[in-house]
Amino acid sequence: MSAKGWSVDEKRGKLENLNATQLENHPNVDRISNLPWVLLDTILVKLPLRDAARTSILSTKWRYKWTGLSKFVFDDKCFPSSLSGKVRWGECTRIINQIRSYHDGPVEKFKLATYCSPNSSDLDQWILFLKERGVKEFFLQDVSSIRWLKLPSFLFSCPQLSCLELFGCMCKIPSDFIGLNCLKSLQLTEVSIRTDALESLIRNCPILERLMVLGIERLAFLRIHNPNLKYLKINSQFEDICLENSMFLESADIHKIPVYRTTVAQQIEQGRPCNLVRVFRCLTGVKRLTLSGDFLEFLANGEVPESFRPVLNHLPILDLREVKFGSLKQVAVMVSVLRSCPNVEELIISVEKSYSSNPVMEFLATLSLARFTFSQLKVARIRGIVGTVNEMAFINLVLACSPRLETLTVVTYGLERIPEIFFQASKDVKITSLTL
Repeated sequence: MSAKGWSVDEKRGKLENLNATQLENHPNVDRISNLPWVLLDTILVKLPLRDAARTSILSTKWRYKWTGLSKFVFDDKCFPSSLSGKVRWGECTRIINQIRSYHDGPVEKFKLATYCSPNSSDLDQWILFLKERGVKEFFLQDVSSIRWLKLPSFLFSCPQLSCLELFGCMCKIPSDFIGLNCLKSLQLTEVSIRTDALESLIRNCPILERLMVLGIERLAFLRIHNPNLKYLKINSQFEDICLENSMFLESADIHKIPVYRTTVAQQIEQGRPCNLVRVFRCLTGVKRLTLSGDFLEFLANGEVPESFRPVLNHLPILDLREVKFGSLKQVAVMVSVLRSCPNVEELIISVEKSYSSNPVMEFLATLSLARFTFSQLKVARIRGIVGTVNEMAFINLVLACSPRLETLTVVTYGLERIPEIFFQASKDVKITSLTL
């Protein structure tokens, strides 16, 4: 039986039997070459693939050892920067053909992250080889000048796949898709995929924990249905969103890229409750929440309640980005969310420049007379303000309604620092005003 045919325990036993006395009696023993393959593989996969391949010149025994690695990463360390994309893919193909000729074990990880011009036929054959070798991690990152590189549908039938990251390609889910039962992490960036196919992919990964949907255009209805999901990040164009059965979701980061010429917005206005209530009733267990200003605008579709139920009792950190204080919709949703998260301890807001508006001022003035508090808020950080009336009114509202507030940090960009005297705070609050 060859060394590769031994179990891990057998290999370890062989190594232990080669004790110090034996090595002293055999000074010419090649200690490295005689290491168990499981140890050699652990060492070699930590090297850049180019350096691992260079071990082939050590001896005839080492000539093809590198082709048996369990992990293959093709990145910019593998090729000179002067090579064109076409030439790089030619080099990739040459290496891949050697691996296919001599590799007789499992392949756990494959990553293609060097700018090249893949040939679809060659790539399909390689993916089929990886499927046969039980690939667990597959990464395809910013590699091609070809927009929407077509991937074979059988990629989505790799039974042991646990991590999948795709960039800039066309994803076609097979008609008989039954799911990826081992997939825990899925990242799709700037891919082309049908709305219903994306929904099916997410729904049929029963142990999926991490999902990132980034830079995808023109999604009519983004439906996220997966009871095991713990981390969600969305930064894409979508007209509507539905989060279903997400009781274990701990972190949600949702950035909505505006969609023009929408097809479903009027239906939402006429036939559904406020988006804020509809979306947030699926986020009751979330512990970190990040929302963009454009998504706040979407949540305001309908009548925005002062607060809503169920409340988000487990949320200690709320991060709001690109908020326009000139938008009544965004400010109203922001306040409603704050009032419905009674245990928020840290509030982070980044501001997008906008003009002041009387409706926002009147809304904030009304709130200042209401009896409510952000009872647990201890830290507030607001960056990107320019000192508009609306911004200052909101900051002073937070100061007035946060009895446990300890620190407030305000940052302006490219403008004069706002003196601390402009903020109406108790002496117990440490205020830091900065300009960058």
